[in-house]
Amino acid sequence: MPTRISEDDAAELSRALKKRARDLGFSVCRITTAEAIPAAAGRLRAALDAGHHGDMAWMEETEERRSSPKALWPEVRSVVMLGLNYGPESDPMQTLGERDRATISVYARGRDYHDLVKGRLKTLAAPLARLGEDVKVFVDTAPVMEKPLAAAAGIGWQGKHTILVSRDFGNWLFLGALYTTAPLQADAPERDHCGSCRRCLDICPTDAFPAPYRLDARRCIAYLTIEHQGVIAEEFRKPMGNRVYGCDDCLAVCPWNKFAQKTTEEKLTAKEGLEAPALSDLLRLDDAAFRTLFAGTPVKRTGRDRFLRNVLIAAGNSGDESLVPEVLACLADPAPLVRGMAVWALSQLAPDALAREAHRAGDESDDEVLAEWRLAAQSKFVVPSAINAKRT
Repeated sequence: MPTRISEDDAAELSRALKKRARDLGFSVCRITTAEAIPAAAGRLRAALDAGHHGDMAWMEETEERRSSPKALWPEVRSVVMLGLNYGPESDPMQTLGERDRATISVYARGRDYHDLVKGRLKTLAAPLARLGEDVKVFVDTAPVMEKPLAAAAGIGWQGKHTILVSRDFGNWLFLGALYTTAPLQADAPERDHCGSCRRCLDICPTDAFPAPYRLDARRCIAYLTIEHQGVIAEEFRKPMGNRVYGCDDCLAVCPWNKFAQKTTEEKLTAKEGLEAPALSDLLRLDDAAFRTLFAGTPVKRTGRDRFLRNVLIAAGNSGDESLVPEVLACLADPAPLVRGMAVWALSQLAPDALAREAHRAGDESDDEVLAEWRLAAQSKFVVPSAINAKRT
């Protein structure tokens, strides 16, 4: 068993941890107890019952461990929550009108925050370990309810869009958690300051909020472009616009961003070429080029095929016929997910060009790609009987 810190020393140790966190570059550090979020388990169960997690099966598989810190680690006594500001230099929505270019979520334009935050958490945890206390650190990938814990620790509150909002940093905080057996001094929770505002709800292009404080991931562009594995339903393609990875709309319109600050963390600033990359360049990416362009960023984990799926939807929404040659080339892509979205993109950009390529449907063996050919045929052009002869 670890050597327990006396209650008298808890306040001093808590102050020392916060100072060390600032020295390590964290923007904010607050502390809460392992029992601080009793309502979180019920909210999680309600979301799962409603199917709002979509095909993120891991949320259901880890429900019990996710429900509270002690369910994950019975020995934990204190939770140290850390925030790292990644505030953008400019309005992340300004590129939405540049239809020949792609919009990538602010958080994914720079270095992957997982490695950056986790490394600093381990450094922060070292003094506790030297005192004989057990410590575990988490950054997003473990079954931890970071946002409720951050609210309980006083970093901010969960807004109506379910994202953590800070009075000091707006909507732009990466979160990390440090669980420990040490009896630290807890901070007061933050109260909700949203009031009657509903800008985040009203801006959503796909109506992903069935009610305030509830998100249906199945309708969320961030989920669709990052987590969703397969074909994106037709109803969401037009609303996606040129968003090819994530969506910042509900974050960007929050009035509390008036207090936000541009990040001072150089590693989190946008990598060259990722603020508004040309769709024409992205459409030409093979797997090697994709990995090179997005090396070290969160985008890489999505994989080239799903990313190209998103880029082709953006191309179809662009109205830019100069993209037709690149989209035509994608009709012969090895990945069915890419071929299918190329069919849709051409049906939007150049239906006549797609009609000239309809012979490809006769050689197509993938049912989902054939479904895209049939969808295009219904509204854009008369399709050869070879398509209709394929199995449904």
